[in-house]
Amino acid sequence: MTQHSNIDQGDAQLAVTGMSCASCVGRVEKALQAVPGVSAPRLNLATGQAHFHAATPQALAEAVTALDKAGYPAAPLETRLGIEGMTCASCVGRVEKALAAVPGVSSASVNLATGSAHVTHSPATPAGLLAQTVTAKGYPTHVVADHSAHHMHDHGGDAATLRRNFLIALALTLPVFLAEMGGHALPGLHHWLHGTIGQTRLWLIEFVLTTAALAGPGRMFFRIGIPALLRGAPEMNSLVALGAGAAWLYSTVATFLPDLLPENARHVYFEAAAVIVTLILMGRWLEARAKGQAGAAIRRLVELSPDSALVERNGNAVELPIDQLKPGDIVHLRPGERVAVDGILTAGSGAIDESMLTGEPVPVVKSPGDAVTGGTVNGNVALTYRVTATGADTVLSRIIRLVEEAQATKLPVQAVVDRVTAIFVPVVIALAVLAFAGWLIATGSLGDALVAAISVLIIACPCAMGLAVPVSIMVGTGRGAELGLLFRRGDALQHLAEAEVVGFDKTGTLTQGRPALTDLATNGLERAEVLRLAASAEARSEHPLAAAIVAAAQAEGIALSEAQGVSASVGRGLTAHVEGRALLIGNADALAEGGVSADADLLERGQGWAKDGATPVHLAIDGQHVAVMALADPIRPDAQEAVAELRRMGLRTVMLSGDVQATAEAVGAKLGIGQVIAGVLPEGKLRAIREMGKDTVFVGDGINDAPALAAARTGIAIGTGTDVAIESAEVVLASGDPLGVSRAIRLSRAVMRNIRQNLFWAFAYNVALIPVAMGVLVPFGGPQLSPMLGAGAMALSSVFVVTNALRLRGFK
Repeated sequence: MTQHSNIDQGDAQLAVTGMSCASCVGRVEKALQAVPGVSAPRLNLATGQAHFHAATPQALAEAVTALDKAGYPAAPLETRLGIEGMTCASCVGRVEKALAAVPGVSSASVNLATGSAHVTHSPATPAGLLAQTVTAKGYPTHVVADHSAHHMHDHGGDAATLRRNFLIALALTLPVFLAEMGGHALPGLHHWLHGTIGQTRLWLIEFVLTTAALAGPGRMFFRIGIPALLRGAPEMNSLVALGAGAAWLYSTVATFLPDLLPENARHVYFEAAAVIVTLILMGRWLEARAKGQAGAAIRRLVELSPDSALVERNGNAVELPIDQLKPGDIVHLRPGERVAVDGILTAGSGAIDESMLTGEPVPVVKSPGDAVTGGTVNGNVALTYRVTATGADTVLSRIIRLVEEAQATKLPVQAVVDRVTAIFVPVVIALAVLAFAGWLIATGSLGDALVAAISVLIIACPCAMGLAVPVSIMVGTGRGAELGLLFRRGDALQHLAEAEVVGFDKTGTLTQGRPALTDLATNGLERAEVLRLAASAEARSEHPLAAAIVAAAQAEGIALSEAQGVSASVGRGLTAHVEGRALLIGNADALAEGGVSADADLLERGQGWAKDGATPVHLAIDGQHVAVMALADPIRPDAQEAVAELRRMGLRTVMLSGDVQATAEAVGAKLGIGQVIAGVLPEGKLRAIREMGKDTVFVGDGINDAPALAAARTGIAIGTGTDVAIESAEVVLASGDPLGVSRAIRLSRAVMRNIRQNLFWAFAYNVALIPVAMGVLVPFGGPQLSPMLGAGAMALSSVFVVTNALRLRGFK
C-alpha cells in the first residue's frame, strides 16, 4: 500500500500496515504515544490510517521507527517532483543518483520528457528534503502536492521562452556570422568590411554582439553547466558552455591581448560561439514545442472535465463549479453537454458518447440505473443523474493517473541507455582533450586544435539519447488511452511487444459472462407463447437460467402472466400453473420423472445444442413436450475476430476455463482457439500460465483470474471486470472488447519499433560524427566538422527523435 506524500511535520498522517483488530490499534497508539514530540495519536482500523501531531521532523522520523519496532511498519510514501533544467540523459542519471542517495528513498524514477520524478520513500524522509536535494544539484525542484489536479509540465511555456531567447540570439548572431562567414558567399563582402570598418573595430563589434548573446539568451547554458562541471558531474549544458565559452575566450584574447598568441594563431571564433548557442536554442525550442504535442493526450483528457454543472440545491437547479459537487447531488445534464462527474442515471433515457473512455465511436444507450462517466458526452435528450464520485475518485481521474504513472515508468531497454549515458559525457570531454592535444602536436596551430575540441564537445551532447525512450512512451500511452487501452505500467509496452502466447479466461472475457437464450425450437406452439408461459413461471425463480428466459421475453416485449403453485426441484427444474395450464420446465431427466413422453425431434435438438456447449431446457404443457430452449453464455460479438487477429499476428492462443471440458471445447472450437484447458480452479490457471513460458499474456476479468493476471508477464484486464482483476493487471481494456488485446499488442510493437528507430539515430549519430569532429578523416582528404555544423546537427537530432515519436499519435 502506498500513499502520496503530503506531510513533513505538524499534523501527520501515516498508512499503517499489519493492523487486523482492536488490540492492534491499541498497540500502535501506545507505540506512538511513547515517542517524544508525538501527541494526540488517533488510529482508524477501517482505513489503516494513523493521525497524530509531530512537533518536529525528528519526531516524525522517530514515530516511523517506533511503528517498525512495534511490528506495524508505516507504508512507504509516493512523492512526485516537478524538475526544471533537465536537458539530457545525463541530467536524468544525476537526478536519480542524488535522490537514491537520500536516506529512506527506496526507488526514484525520473522522466526527461515530462520533467518529473516519482520517488518512493520512507515517511520519515520529508518530501521537502527530496526537492532540496535535487535543487542543490542545479535543477530547481518542487513537490507536486495536488494529485487530483494532474501535473503536466508546461512545455508550451518552455517553448515560448525558448522561442524568445532563440530570436534574440539570432538577431545578435546574424551580423557576427555575416561578418566572418559572409565572405565565402560574397567574396567582396569580406574586403569591403575590413576596408570600411577595419579588422580591429570589426572584432570589437563581434565581441560585443557575441558577449550579449552568451550573457543573455545563452546564459542558461553557463548557469547550469558550469556549476555541474565544478561539482565533477558535467552534463550537456557543461559541454555547450565549454565549447562556446572556449571559442569566446580564445577570440577575446585574440582581440584584446593578441601578443599572447603566435602570429599565425591570431584568429577569432566569435561566430562559432554565437552560432552554437543560437542553433542549440533553436533545437530546444523545436524540441519543447514537440514535447508539448507529445503530452497532448493527457491534456485533452484533463480538458474533458467541464468547469461547472447544473445541480439541484434547495429545490432549485443552480450552476456550480464541479469542485463543489459531492456524492448524492442530483445533476441535470443538458443535451450535448459533457457529464461533469461519475454518477447513476435517475431520469431520462438517451445515448451517451463514451468514445473518450472506450475508444468505441458508437454511442451507448443509457436508462435509469445505468452508470454515467465524467467526461462523456450526452446526446440530444435531457437527463438527470445522481453523483457517485468526484475529484480524484472519478473514472476520468483514474485514467489520467494510470497514463501518468505509465509514462513515468522505465522500460527495460532504458537501462541500456542509462548505463551508456552515465559515462558518456566524461568520455566526450576526454576525447575533446585528446583531439585538442593531437591537433596541437600535429599542426602546431592553437586555433585548429581549439576548433577540433569545440566540435567534439558540441556534437556529442546526448539529448537525443535521453529523449529516445520516454517521449515514445509518452506518446504511445497517451494514444492508447484515446483508444481505450490503459497501460497501468509503461514496461508493459515492451513486454507486450515480445509476447508469444495469449491466454484467455472464458467466462466474462470471451463470453458475455451471463447465460442468455440463444435458440428455441417448438412443436405446435408459437415462439411468443412459449416464451410468455415459460418466463411467467420462471419469473419467481432466482436461478441464472431462469433470469435468462425472463430477460429474453422482456427483450421481445412480451407481457408476463401470474404464475401459481411454483415449485422448484434442485438440478431438475420447476413446475407451475400459468393461465390455468400445468407447466414443467427442466432437463430431460425432469421430463422422465414427470411422466412426460419426450418428443424425439426436440430431444435431438437439445442434445445437439449440448454438444455445442449450451444447456437445453425443455418445456412441457399439460403433459405434452412442446418446446426446448438453448441457454448459453453468448460469445462476445468480436471475440472470434479477436482470436483470428492474434493468429494473423503470429501469436498462439490458449483458453483457460473452470467450465466443464465439453462446454469449454465447444466455445474454443467456435473461436478457433488452438488449445483449451478446462476444469481449472485459480491455482490451475496460475500453474498453466507458468507452464506457457515467460512471454505470456493472460486476459481475464474476474476475481478468480487475479493470480493468473499477476503471474503472466503481461496481464490484461477487461475494463468491465472486477476491481481485483484490474488491480492485478498491467493493461486494462476500458471497453471490454477482446479486440483490444490485438490493438494493445500492435500499439506496443509500434512503440518499441519507434524506440529502436530513435535509439539507432541517437547512438549512430554520435558514433559516426564524433570521430569526424575529431578530424580523423582529415589526413585522408576527408572533412572535419565545424563547431557550427556540429551544433546544428546536435539540435536537429533531438528534434528528429521527438518528431519521430509524434508519429505514434496517428496509430490506428
